[in-house]
Amino acid sequence: LLDLNPAGGVIISCEIGVDFISVIATNFAANVVWRHREEIPQIHTQQVAIAHLLDLLEKAIAISCDAYGRLLGIAVGVPGLVDQGSGTLFFAPNLDWKDIPLGQILRTTFNVPVFIDNEANLAALGEHYFGAIQNHNEVLYVSVGIGLGGGIIRDGQLFNGATGFAGEFGHIVLDPNGQQCKCGNRGCWETFVNPAALFDYLHQALDQGQESLLTQQIEQPEHLTIAQVAQAAQDGDAAARSALGKIGYYLGLGIASLVNALNPDLVVLGGPLGQAGPQLLPEINRVLENRVLHWRRQATPVVLAQHGSDACVMGGMAMVYQAILANPSNGLSDLVSTSLPVANHH
Repeated sequence: LLDLNPAGGVIISCEIGVDFISVIATNFAANVVWRHREEIPQIHTQQVAIAHLLDLLEKAIAISCDAYGRLLGIAVGVPGLVDQGSGTLFFAPNLDWKDIPLGQILRTTFNVPVFIDNEANLAALGEHYFGAIQNHNEVLYVSVGIGLGGGIIRDGQLFNGATGFAGEFGHIVLDPNGQQCKCGNRGCWETFVNPAALFDYLHQALDQGQESLLTQQIEQPEHLTIAQVAQAAQDGDAAARSALGKIGYYLGLGIASLVNALNPDLVVLGGPLGQAGPQLLPEINRVLENRVLHWRRQATPVVLAQHGSDACVMGGMAMVYQAILANPSNGLSDLVSTSLPVANHH
């Protein structure tokens, strides 16, 4: 096994979300040496968001490379369809972005290898290398936030499908007459389980006469967080429990279909809604128990992402590692100091 030299260089990994940008920089021994998360209003244009990203990358490079050597690569996770070869973001419905040559922009600006992929794919990779999936080879990763994305680990590898777009679980249709989705279809799975749906379910619970300590916040949902709803449910709040029960039910429906279709040995739940995981899992498991075809005595286990909101950026780091270690001729000798054992990251 390789002992990775911390001073061998810097890897920078980013996630562009609908309303945030997150960046970490690590040395080559996988220690995080700088991190920053910046909230950005959803009204920002793609030009403004990319300008923010470039500024954060410049800052990360200036701080990290001074201490740990050259920049080895950049990875970016985005919520949409990506051409992995060119790094072009074809379509991100929740960002309202189309045909953004993000890979080209970053390669031209920083002159290093750049890897762009769907955020859920990278999160699956991050959990596979560093988190909940390390001892499993057939895994579904489900990322639930403003959108719902998925990553598929098959035979220990990220499965991309014929054109690289595998894992768009959120656009499985649960109700063809349902709510309009930003992708253009109706009744997509993600419209049943996103934060807007959660707040709708809270309103419904109040309208049905259920009591809640969140009544005031529900009237101003921009001030209400998933963590607050999860805490209220944990404290016994009837409306919060009812709303999260509905989210868990619809998550269970979709996950059951995926388990029946793909037969994984593990399902990992991540993304912002993962904060409410302990409140969601009982209902998810109840639905799976009823709807999954039992090839074995027990239903496929569902666990929470170990790295939570960091799973995507950890996966970006793993993707750069993969590329470097797969091409040892690219100056690998100064990145590896000895042959001492290190933690197994596959």
